[in-house]
Amino acid sequence: MSVLIFIDAAEGQVKKSSLEALTYGAKISEQLGVAAEGVVLGNVTEDLAALGKYGVKKIHQVSNDALKNLDAQVYANVIAQVAQASGATVIVFSNSMDGKAIAPRLSARMKAGLVAGAVALPDTSNGFTVKKSVFSGKAFANISVATPVKIISLSPNAYKTVAGEGTAEVVAFSATVDTPKVKVTSVNKASGEVSLTEAEIVVSAGRGLKGPENWGMVEELAKLLHAATACSRPVADADWRPHNEHVGQTGFAIAPNLYIAIGISGAIQHLAGVNRSKVIVVINKDSEAPFFKAADYGIVGDAFEVVPKLIESIKKLKGVA
Repeated sequence: MSVLIFIDAAEGQVKKSSLEALTYGAKISEQLGVAAEGVVLGNVTEDLAALGKYGVKKIHQVSNDALKNLDAQVYANVIAQVAQASGATVIVFSNSMDGKAIAPRLSARMKAGLVAGAVALPDTSNGFTVKKSVFSGKAFANISVATPVKIISLSPNAYKTVAGEGTAEVVAFSATVDTPKVKVTSVNKASGEVSLTEAEIVVSAGRGLKGPENWGMVEELAKLLHAATACSRPVADADWRPHNEHVGQTGFAIAPNLYIAIGISGAIQHLAGVNRSKVIVVINKDSEAPFFKAADYGIVGDAFEVVPKLIESIKKLKGVA
């Protein structure tokens, strides 16, 4: 028996969220007294054996040109074959865009109970119960899973990545790969130095910046902090910023370690997408802005005065001219 962890990769590199899933899955394997194994689909240039430092003992790699682009149905079929061959009783995903597409299909295929958006290790003292966030992060629910095979998708940044020592055995897995029904004709890649969904720090701004011409200071602050940039929905709707930067209930839901909100009032729809951030800093000249109620730190002041001073202070701290 084993705990099988899906290792998601992009452009040959393993995603940060998958490292969290590996650490999480390895801990579950300790709880259950079984082996921790990984599965990766397609060609990955990263040293897969080195992922053993996150607790995984064996990694099954399925190399096939048909797996170059995500077709969730095809991926689910291949992962089911690996799971059956490895005797997996628990399958772990990151609750990322790919995980959200694959896990439900795999659940239906394997008749396995699924808990999406887990935020803690399962309680195995009396059955198998998993804690997850519900109602856009406003509450938690404890879900009991009784099926022989259980599937968990872990909320990004909900479980700390822990690297130790060790290497994993990487083995080629021969799977039956269906012809994908999804055909990729072109790829429009989002610009930016840091992926929004993978970022540790996010600098976001709203209508308080008054126009797209004022976004320079937001980008400068983000660059100094090695952060991703984001925006509120009205900003994306007004075409001040691209829609791939929109965070909130109808945009990306993110959970960085630090979220800096500049000139954003903090409507409930925006909070739903960022309330899992570890630390929230709000900069707004309106002291009554709802966002201050959710903030860990707040600065009441004009963004056009506060942000340049913040940039200047960070430059001094880093010794940047």
